[in-house]
Formats: sequence, C-alpha cells, structure tokens
Amino acid sequence: MKAYQTKDIRNVAIIGHGDSGKTSLVASTLYVAGATTRLGRVADGTTVTDYDDEERERKITMQSALAHCEWKGHKLNFIDTPGYAAFILDAKGALRGADSALVVIDATHGVEVQTEKAMSYAEDADTPCIFVVNKMDKERANYDSCVDSIHEAFGRRGIAFQMPIGAEKDFRGVIDLITMTAHVYPGDGSFTATVEEIPEALKAAAGAARETLVEMVAESDEALMEKYFAEGSLDEEELLKGIVDGVRDRRIFPILAVSAETLVGIASMVNAIISVAPAPSARETVKGSSSADAGDEVVRAVSDSAPFSAYVFRTTVDQFGKVSIMKIMSGTLKPDSTVTNLTSGGAERIGPVHAVQGKELVKIDMASAGDVVAVTKLKDTHTGNTLGDKSAPIVYAAVEFPEPAIAFAIEPKSRQDEEKVSAAIHRLLDEDLALRFSRDPQTGEFLLAGSGQLHIETVVAKLKRRGVEVALHPPKVAYRETITKRVEQQGRHKKQSGGRGQFGDCKCVFSPVGRGEGFKYVDKIFGGAVPQNFRPAIEKGIVDAAAKGYVAGYPMVDFQVELIDGSYHSVDSDELSFKLAGRKAFLGAMEKAGPVLLEPMMKVDITAPAEFAGDIMGDLNGRRGRVQGMDAKGSAQIIKAIVPQSEMLTYQSTLNSITQARGSYHMEFSHYDEVPNHLTAKIVADSHAAGRKRAEEED
Repeated sequence: MKAYQTKDIRNVAIIGHGDSGKTSLVASTLYVAGATTRLGRVADGTTVTDYDDEERERKITMQSALAHCEWKGHKLNFIDTPGYAAFILDAKGALRGADSALVVIDATHGVEVQTEKAMSYAEDADTPCIFVVNKMDKERANYDSCVDSIHEAFGRRGIAFQMPIGAEKDFRGVIDLITMTAHVYPGDGSFTATVEEIPEALKAAAGAARETLVEMVAESDEALMEKYFAEGSLDEEELLKGIVDGVRDRRIFPILAVSAETLVGIASMVNAIISVAPAPSARETVKGSSSADAGDEVVRAVSDSAPFSAYVFRTTVDQFGKVSIMKIMSGTLKPDSTVTNLTSGGAERIGPVHAVQGKELVKIDMASAGDVVAVTKLKDTHTGNTLGDKSAPIVYAAVEFPEPAIAFAIEPKSRQDEEKVSAAIHRLLDEDLALRFSRDPQTGEFLLAGSGQLHIETVVAKLKRRGVEVALHPPKVAYRETITKRVEQQGRHKKQSGGRGQFGDCKCVFSPVGRGEGFKYVDKIFGGAVPQNFRPAIEKGIVDAAAKGYVAGYPMVDFQVELIDGSYHSVDSDELSFKLAGRKAFLGAMEKAGPVLLEPMMKVDITAPAEFAGDIMGDLNGRRGRVQGMDAKGSAQIIKAIVPQSEMLTYQSTLNSITQARGSYHMEFSHYDEVPNHLTAKIVADSHAAGRKRAEEED
C-alpha cells in the first residue's frame, strides 16, 4: 500500500445514536470505493468494522474500529464508533484520532439522545462535523424534519448542502446545492450517479435552499459577508472556500442525505468529504506539553519535516498480542525504528507499521504526518500515551473519562479462573477506558465497573470467550456515612503495664461540612499542649476509624475535625498512643453527632416514545426518583430525573418491559443524599450480615 501525503488524508470518525446506520454507512463506503468486493451487512455479520464475536451476535457496535479506502487519490481513514449508551464513551477517545466527524442521523427519527452526547464529545475535542441523514429509503423518512431537528438541537450552524430527490422507496438521488446539479442513481444497487439538470419540479425549492446556503456561509465570514452585501451573491470558488474554512472552524456543519442500504448518495457523500472535510494539516499545528508532568506548552507543526510524535488513542488485543493504534501528529514513521514513550520514558522498538482494515492489518512502508496506523507488540505503551523523538519531546494530553455509573461484584467460577481473571481483565482495561477494576477494601470483593449493566455483561462474555469464566453478582452500592451535629469530644488513651506505658490525649470538635467536601482536619492548638510531631498521628487515627464507618461500616465523609487541646507525657507519649487517642475521639463523637447513611444519587436521562412517558414517570416515582423535567425530540420524550443508584441496578429490563424495548437511558453520578430512615435499618442489617459471613469464611 502506498504512502499518502498529509494533504491527501482524511481521518473521519463516524458518530451518532445507536441504530442510525453508522456501521452500514462505513460498509457501503468501503464497497463503493472498491476496498471490499461485497457489501457488508450488519444483519449477516459481514461488516468490516463489527468483527468482534459479541458485536456480531448482538448486532450492535460495542467498540471503535478502523477501516480505510482510497478515493480519487485520497486516503480515507474511518473510525466507526458505538452509539448505544452503554458503549458510547468509546467515541470520546476515538475522536482524538479524527480530524472530522460524520454525525449519522436516522431519517425516520431525527436527532436522538445519543446524537447529542456524541456531539458533545466532538465539541470537547473541537472536531469539525458533517451531518449525514441516513436511511432515506425507509418508510417515514423525512429529510426536512431531520434538518429541523438538527437546527433545534445544535443551532443554525447545520446547513443543508443537499436536497433529496424522491422520498422513502423512491429516494434515487441528491441535488448538490453548491454546483446546482442533480446526482441521480440507477436504483438497481449500482453506486455510480449520473449528473443531470435539476428536475423542473424541484428547481424553485433548490434555488431557495441554495440561497439559504449562500447566506449562511456568508454570515460565517466577515469578508464574505461584505462581498455578499455588495454583490448579492458569491461565486462557486468563494462559496467553496468559505465552506472549507467554516467547516474547519466549526462555524458550519454541512447536512447530506444518503441511504447506506441502497447506496444512493454514498459517492456524493465521499466527494463532499474530500472537498470540505479538513486534512490533518488544516490546523497547521498541534499543542502539547514538554513533559508528562504538564511542563511548558509545546507547539508542533503537522508536517513530515517536523520531529516524530504520535498519540495512541486505541488499543486492541488479538490472538497475536497487543495492537496499538495511533495518529501520527508530526513527522513520519517507518518500520524497524526506535522511538521513546514520552509519557513513561521508556524506549519502544517499532516493528512493522500497518494500515487498519477492521481486524486485518496491512503492512505499509512509511506513514506521513496525520495518518492513522497500527503497531504491534509494544511492550509498555498504553492508550493515551505519546510516542516520539526523545530529543524533541512533546506529550499530548490523554482523554479523560468520567467515573463509571455502575459496579458489579465478580467471582471466578474456579480456582484456575481465579489465577487468570486479573490478567484477562487488565488486558480489557487497555482496550476499554470506560471500564474499571478494583478490590473493595470493605468487602474484599473484586468490583468490575462500567457504563451500564449491558457494558458489564459484554465484558463477562468476552472473558468467557478468552477462557475465563466469572459469576456476576448484583451491583454494590457505594454507601457513605456522615454526621449531622457539631460535638466536642475528648479522646484519651492510657495504658500502664509495668515499664514504659502509653499515653495520648486530645480534644477535638467534630462538625458536618457541605456535601461532597470530604474530610477536613484543622489544627487549632496554640502552644505545646500536644507536641507538633504527635498531631499528625491524631489525624491518622481519626482517618483510619472513619474509613470503617460507624453506622453500617461504610466510609465516613463530609465532616471536619478541629484539634483544640490535649495533653502528653514526656516519657509515655508516642505516635501510636495519639493515633489510638484520635480513634477514641472519633468513636466517642459518633455516639452524639447524629451519624446517618448517604446513598449515591444518579442523574438519569430516559428516551422513549411519548406514549410511554406516563408509565415511565410512574415507575420512577416508585423508585424514589425525582423527575426534573421533560424535553420533546420528535416523537420521543426525554425524561430527566434524579434517582437513587440502589433503585436503578436492574433498570434496563424494566424499561424494556415498559417500552417494548424502544426506550434507552443514560445514567451518571450526580451527588450523595441522605438515606430515608425507614430504609437505613435494612441496609445496616445487610451490612452486618455480610460482615459476619466474611468473618466465618476467614475462620
């Protein structure tokens, strides 16, 4: 495969709501471009980018995957991303490998909840966007309605660049509003369009749409605005330049129309990508830091002549080992070279360099700045790392992922699996940055945390395919404890058993602080009531005791301790004595400070057809949820609520039952709130029972 110059590369992420046809769009494009010999279909499990066994079985995209094709001398690297709520966080990392994004909209639904989530990721990454209204051949497809929903959700930056010719099963082409020509497709599965005059019946509407396009492009640029006001129009060259600049700077979001299934509009879409989507060099420079510890800012030209640097935005593990997928930010990369991991400082030996086609790797001789490539078997490189030239360091900021919404306890099914589970999960952690794996210090259980129940279930299925079986237990709710009253308490530890004794004495004021403020320790002793070298031990004793809680064994948070007085013995006092005194002060204070349980509250957005809204809100009320509001999106309703996490652990099955599997939800942590009194006793009893069981098992 030949090397492509930076100006001839287009790196495009495919983002949007689940089931909008993103994977099918990539499959159709690869087929039309000649990169595949047959049209891959999700239903048949034959698409290039849904190659994982779980994806093929479930018929959904669960992880980002890459594919490429050539079109008119340009290389297009596509990054197909998930759109379902449980997996959409993967799109956040994938956008770091892209210079633009195709935001895929289902022509029968318009903008949906995960469309907005994906667009927020694109905004965070400052990624130019092009809307693609897909499924134009389907019953109830409505291009104008989709354009309206784009305007409603994202403002007037969304501009129709095309008009569909025909609708639903009669969709047979598009009108290019820049060139004012009709691109008509045969309708027999052929993907080559004939360029014709605009049909007479559509000329007036096309003229009005073009005028709107010209006005919006002129508005996005001051110089073009002056020209437009002076002459009343823009020529095609000026219009195209204004579009290219506007797309690059996110002032313009073109809107296109296609059918991935019938291939109508695919070639026109790819031509538009080549014409208006930015090359990697469009922004000219990239920024980073001089070191992994956030040193001075470094600016690097996106050029082959600049020192080499690359950002690893994706890691996969196959039967041959680890595959690191990276975007070359500057310089060039050749096989059999040595680079430095500028994040960790270690040297890495580069073997073959590959272009990526789904699960297949294609060897290449050289890759230019801006290209996306894969390298295998790097020994100590992970997602989010920067590779580069040690003599010209630049470190790119890693993508930050939010904390997982839900955690399950996992237990190996056999002793053999127990030895393998940790290693297997840590390989998955490199592939999936939305996943967390930890050991609960309170319960001793291994916790697997992710974006939702479906996310965790698919991880367990992947482990099984890799020869590791685990049992999944109900999610653990991360309760916390706090105090509600201000109290003053003395902690005194004295022990005399012959010889040198132990003595520590402290007086502390315990008081509640604002929710989410954690623990604060204030030393208010003036003078030598307690020597300075013993005071940190008091804090440590309180912190250690607080970690074990008081009500039900959950960590105590959101309280302040002021050390106001104490005493010591010149011979018997030591750090241990004051640590034990601090612990006694804590336990004594808890008897009077009104300790209570706190539970995590989740911000929940539920999207479902409007006819189910009443049943959903009724169910939320039964779950102690507080509905915050509702938004209409086409025929769907988005219900926003705050609900205790303990009430949402198995919500997906309930939502499926209520909505006939037509509803979806997204959940993220909001804040902690006090547990109602009538529920506290059961939580305490369950916690004590779990403690007794652990003690029996240890014996």
